Amino acid sequence: MANPPAQRALLDAAPGPMHPLARQTLQAALGTGWADPRRLHREGRTARGLLDQARAVIADGLGVSPAEVGFAPDGPTAVRWGIEGLRYAGRRRGARTVASAVEHSAVLLPGRHEAAQTGNPDDFATVPVDATGRVDLEAWRRSVAVPGTVAVALQHANGEVGTVQPLEEAHEAARAAGVPMAVDAQASLGRVAAPAAYDVLAGDAQSWGGPGGLGVLVVRSGTRWLRPGPADPDHALHGPGGHLPWVPLALAAAEAWQQTEASRAEDARAAFALVESIRAAAGTVGDVDVVGDPVERLPHVVTFSALYADGESLVGEFDRQGFSIGSGSACTASTLEPSHVLAAMGALTHGNVRVTLPVAAVAPEREAWVRDFVTQLAPAVERVRAQIGAPRP
Repeated sequence: MANPPAQRALLDAAPGPMHPLARQTLQAALGTGWADPRRLHREGRTARGLLDQARAVIADGLGVSPAEVGFAPDGPTAVRWGIEGLRYAGRRRGARTVASAVEHSAVLLPGRHEAAQTGNPDDFATVPVDATGRVDLEAWRRSVAVPGTVAVALQHANGEVGTVQPLEEAHEAARAAGVPMAVDAQASLGRVAAPAAYDVLAGDAQSWGGPGGLGVLVVRSGTRWLRPGPADPDHALHGPGGHLPWVPLALAAAEAWQQTEASRAEDARAAFALVESIRAAAGTVGDVDVVGDPVERLPHVVTFSALYADGESLVGEFDRQGFSIGSGSACTASTLEPSHVLAAMGALTHGNVRVTLPVAAVAPEREAWVRDFVTQLAPAVERVRAQIGAPRP
């Protein structure tokens, strides 16, 4: 058995570590931004100014106004709130929601629950995807045009297989049907250019090297969006969503955004090449399928599935070699449950390995990590197969 790398390789960075400068900003903000920004005293006014500054930075990066940007406790909550607000605002027109079959559980589980509550399973419809994970646009157009549809949801890119969705065409179809579209960008913000085709956008600060515990929710001006409950008296302070974040978290997220955006294009080119080397190495192993679009994809994500192996054993074997990787469904939770994404694509749902590269700023060793991982990929799969006496491909 080969010796494991001297330093553990983080190849499951979803979410990833905080950007070093964001960490410094968080620590510095503890002394200046600790106060409640709703208070009128000096400390409160200081915190309010810092919060407004953080919102302005993120809004500028997304190409929207600060008034359109709000916060949530995390990315999945931002996704849920985004769709919930569209459904509630459109409740007099209907109760039907449409989503792709590969959406995050923050979309699928509440959608199914709401349909169960109304007693009409047609109130939540999922649209199939092709073998790469891309939504079937013809089926999408038909589904969003069904009367009573009040919200549609489509991710920018899948965090499990990396495939980028055709947002422009999907949004055009939704607009033609008079239905607002929510976009889940948890996997993509900070790694590729931010999307522009949406009415509601949700993300997670950790995707661009920000802190945990902070989601971002954008509601475009003019969009019919309203969360259930009493009117929000502090809307002008924290924007849509109704969540007043801890100011140091917002400042750290803004700092991480500035740093990540400045190097995003170069980082993406390097990550794309590294992932390409993993895809190529996995593709040479017998009975291993590399899934997702090979070109129209996120630069830092790859999943492959190995026949005659299980995800848990593969995670354990790579872990012994010093590699932290993922398996199971990245779009549900941190479990080894079979992936609904791979099932929707018609791909092998067990024996899958998922690699999510961190940005270079938090992992300057990532090129060496990938180089070592590529050399260990085939032997690790073969060792796992040998443990169960699987036939040699």
